[in-house]
Amino acid sequence: QVRLVESGGDSVQAGGSLTLSCAASGFTLRSRCMAWFRQAPGKEREAITVISTTGAWTAYTAPVKGRFTIRRDNAENTLYLQMNTLRSEDTADYYCAAGPASSCASYTWTQESSYNDWGQGTHVTVSS
Repeated sequence: QVRLVESGGDSVQAGGSLTLSCAASGFTLRSRCMAWFRQAPGKEREAITVISTTGAWTAYTAPVKGRFTIRRDNAENTLYLQMNTLRSEDTADYYCAAGPASSCASYTWTQESSYNDWGQGTHVTVSS
């Protein structure tokens, strides 16, 4: 059974840092394009970052570029999101998603339809 489980969500002060984890089971992470999405209160879910199967290619959306870092540990079957300099607008539910390797392309990675498997989410609250 394919499963993605996020953890690490918490309440932090603006300017603080958090690291989210996404543990995969039931499949081998190394063959999948992996991404993080988030959904803020009252807003649609949006892609924020993606990493290719080997980790050689990453991409970020403008709101998080320079502050967030995605990485993967294929040996541990785990995806991570390091979030620094957090802002109140980063408050959201964060989801990891897995798709085929081909999803890791500049014209597809931000689309939810590019991913087959999703975690249940972990909540991050940033207070100012």
